[in-house]
Amino acid sequence: MTEQEAGLRARLVAVGVDLVTQEGAQALSLREIARRAGVSHGAPRRYFPTHLELLSAIAREGFAELGAEVAEELRGGKEPTGGEEPGGVGASPRAQLAALARIYVDFALSHRGMYELMFRHDLLESNSLGLRETSLPLFNSLVELVSRVRPDVRAPDVAGALWANLHGIAQLWGWGSLQLATGADGVEPLVRAALDAHLGPEPR
Repeated sequence: MTEQEAGLRARLVAVGVDLVTQEGAQALSLREIARRAGVSHGAPRRYFPTHLELLSAIAREGFAELGAEVAEELRGGKEPTGGEEPGGVGASPRAQLAALARIYVDFALSHRGMYELMFRHDLLESNSLGLRETSLPLFNSLVELVSRVRPDVRAPDVAGALWANLHGIAQLWGWGSLQLATGADGVEPLVRAALDAHLGPEPR
């Protein structure tokens, strides 16, 4: 692939990222992406033979952004705000897990179109561009931290259950269901409750 072709391919993906951010996953048609990129309607097919491949490339950008946010937090690159416990390198595994959980749910709620795209069943099932494997480093971080907090359990099982719980919290909060059912003013108490449910109460 020439430099010009690589640039066009990258531009198509970048336009798709902007489009899903602004208008949601339902707006990601090949025709609209091509129009916004300023190329012919058939141009995306030269770089992405199927619609799923282009959607997968866009979703990979979402996984990359989320992974970068988590990695920065776990390295201690962000200053905690609002009285949050820091989750960086010097923090306890429990604090790091809390930071990871908070980032995951915040990302889901602030990037709703991208988040929906990242976990679309047809994209993950097709595994176009290795999309399933793209999410594994994040899950492996979750497993490693769970194993340090709960060495008495099979960490992948607990990590998987915690991930599913956080995913459900994000989805139901985004739909407005949890606010109605629980009367909660914010999502943070629900995230803490999920951590307590899977890890045991935090030591005082």
